[in-house]
Amino acid sequence: MNTADATPPAWPSETGPGLVQPTANSTQALSPLLLASRTTSSGIKVAATERPEIDLAVAALRRALSPGDYQHMLVFFAVHYDAEKLAGALAKAFPDVGISGCTTSGEIVPSGMIDGGILLIAFPKRGFRIHSEIIGDLGTIGVERASDIVRRLKAQLHNSQSPGANCFAMMLVDGLSNSEETLIAAVHWAIGDIQLVGGSAGDNLAFDETSLIHNGQAWKHAALLMLIETDVPFRVFKTQNFEPTTTKLVVTQADTTNRIVYELNAEPAAREYATAIGLLPADLGPFSFASYPLVVKVGGDYYCRSIRNMNPDGSLTFFCAIDEGLVFTVARPQDMVNSAQQALEAVDQSLGGIDIVLGFDCILRRLDAENRQIRHQVDALYRKYSVVGFHTYGEQYNAMHLNQTLTGIAFGRLPAHDETKTP
Repeated sequence: MNTADATPPAWPSETGPGLVQPTANSTQALSPLLLASRTTSSGIKVAATERPEIDLAVAALRRALSPGDYQHMLVFFAVHYDAEKLAGALAKAFPDVGISGCTTSGEIVPSGMIDGGILLIAFPKRGFRIHSEIIGDLGTIGVERASDIVRRLKAQLHNSQSPGANCFAMMLVDGLSNSEETLIAAVHWAIGDIQLVGGSAGDNLAFDETSLIHNGQAWKHAALLMLIETDVPFRVFKTQNFEPTTTKLVVTQADTTNRIVYELNAEPAAREYATAIGLLPADLGPFSFASYPLVVKVGGDYYCRSIRNMNPDGSLTFFCAIDEGLVFTVARPQDMVNSAQQALEAVDQSLGGIDIVLGFDCILRRLDAENRQIRHQVDALYRKYSVVGFHTYGEQYNAMHLNQTLTGIAFGRLPAHDETKTP
């Protein structure tokens, strides 16, 4: 367990590996090993690198973030980095600072979306207190155990009786654990009125193994829960870009434990899905799953239940929980850039200016953007609104585990004279 610790109008322009953009509020020269670095008005610092060598990458990140008096750091990193070695190197580089993070399916850094780097987000002691705990053995999580974890974290809050106004929860989960729905329901029940946001760790579509990092150690089949107190104004949000059609697919045979659907409408699942979207089964893949999502209606709203992959036997594995009798609706994407722009504009207006956004963006959204050749437009939008984070295998939003959405926490821009105190 660990207890810890604005932006100019836009991020620096996009750069290639090895090129450096100057920070907005810093005069120190940055290492040429960095991809980008930035300091926000609230004191949050961000640095990213694509160096494959852990020692060189961490050294560059340390130089970019020094000096600094940090409460906690978040690290999102490509799966090719050894999680245990990276955790140890970061702990050595930043002693006495809590560090939490996970593997990704791509990183969102100040210069845009990349695939194969390390993103480090450092929260200062001034204005932030971050309390975190690892949740191991996700197969045994339940309401009672989740309540114990939340109770321990809540006991450390400055205002433990009514924390909702200046506190939010963040969760990172093993994206291959098939445990998100059970975990999110249990934790949400326990945290009460505290808003929750987060993402599922990825491994760049290998579907082999994801890792989490917490305070010098690497974890498998685990989750991280953080309660973050701050005096900085913030908003939790989500955005999605699809509309339902009239085409329905009913799950008629499934392995619910492993999220595998064998039959849709009493026909082989892949074949029936392919027919519904006008493709052949042999043409199915990540891009078609991203372009033709399946959604379910919950409480009057539609939510994605995205397909992860097609199996050799013609079955389909999903990113979210499924059950026999579940009715899917085939959806078509709307304008991703426009929908995200509207959501971020609304948040920007409500905060009086966005300082930085910590975003959890579904990998299928990135694939769809690439397939439709609008990735550069998404990059530009994320730079405009200072979005950093990672591409996920699923997104957490209050009581829901979602797919094909962007969820996030936006921090408001502080005036230059603001003296934010530690909560």
